[in-house]
Amino acid sequence: MLDVIVIGAGIAGASVAAELSDVARVLLLEQEQVPGYHTTGRSAAIYSPIYGPQPIRALTRASFAFFQAPPEGFCEHPLLRPIESVFVARADQIDRIDAMEAELSDAPSIRRMTRDALAQKVPILRAGYAECAIQDNGSSEIDVAGLHQGYLRRFKANGGMLMTRSPVTGLARESDCWRVSTPQNDYRAAIVVNASGAWADELGTMAGAERIGLVPKRRTAIMIDAPDGINVGALPVIIDADEEFYLKPDAGKLLISPANEDPEPPCDVQPDEMDIAICIDRIERAFDISVRRIDSKWAGLRSFVADKSPVAGFSKQVEGFYWLAGQGGYGIQSAPALARFAAAEILAQPIPAHILEERFNPDTVRPDRTGLQT
Repeated sequence: MLDVIVIGAGIAGASVAAELSDVARVLLLEQEQVPGYHTTGRSAAIYSPIYGPQPIRALTRASFAFFQAPPEGFCEHPLLRPIESVFVARADQIDRIDAMEAELSDAPSIRRMTRDALAQKVPILRAGYAECAIQDNGSSEIDVAGLHQGYLRRFKANGGMLMTRSPVTGLARESDCWRVSTPQNDYRAAIVVNASGAWADELGTMAGAERIGLVPKRRTAIMIDAPDGINVGALPVIIDADEEFYLKPDAGKLLISPANEDPEPPCDVQPDEMDIAICIDRIERAFDISVRRIDSKWAGLRSFVADKSPVAGFSKQVEGFYWLAGQGGYGIQSAPALARFAAAEILAQPIPAHILEERFNPDTVRPDRTGLQT
């Protein structure tokens, strides 16, 4: 019998499976042919310690040391590439910048920008569009594939078993273990970790666990050419203060998104033509950009519960069922610390001190916390 079965081989499942495999016998099940096919493989991930709700910001800060210095042999290239982030605000959004500045007053990497400073930093911004901004010098671009593959390599090096094309068709508690059924086989383990992304609530129902009110939400992105004469590599990531769009330099081109969050059932989500039209309209209003051609387009599902914090902890309804879901758009930047936290809980070990030192409160991610589904 196995110690742990982790369901879902995206970044959440791969990272916690790797952490657990240091000391436990672990099976990692993935319904698709390739791990990370859904949200992880479609992420435009940025490491930003000021992005997301408080529990995410704490986990992100606690992940920084891992990103900066991963274990020997984990990856061939650095996982982070520094890139500034700028949150821009029109005149009617200044109160949002005021609120951000107040909430993040203890963040040493941020500063407020005037209209003139913003025009120098972001020369493609349309004149008169933005009144002010928050600049974050502590953000970086994450090598998502390098991070994900590093965890999978570590997992396999520890003797972990990865089974792809293995959707879970049954979950049953038998005496002191779980029986997990797939079309190919039945597997047994003392503990099941639900890291199945957009499918997490469906899997929880199959197990007889509580529902957490998870809502998968579609986000569309497209790649376009930059205007002539622009040094794309010198641009920051530019995010609307109310997150109505973002623009990110990407290999000499511009990745743009309407930053939409449209509820969808769990699926292989595709880009929506209306999303694309809205995206182009918002970008052309904010920037001196005329979108004549779309190089590529895609969409991903970002899954949230009501308070937008992740869900990590053992079910209160069924024994040995651990939730690891609801990371939303923050799952990559918080993965190292969240995986270590979850592994410590699953193995009944103390929570690592470096996580608690960042003022992370485990009660804020419990599956039975107040207001989870409100």
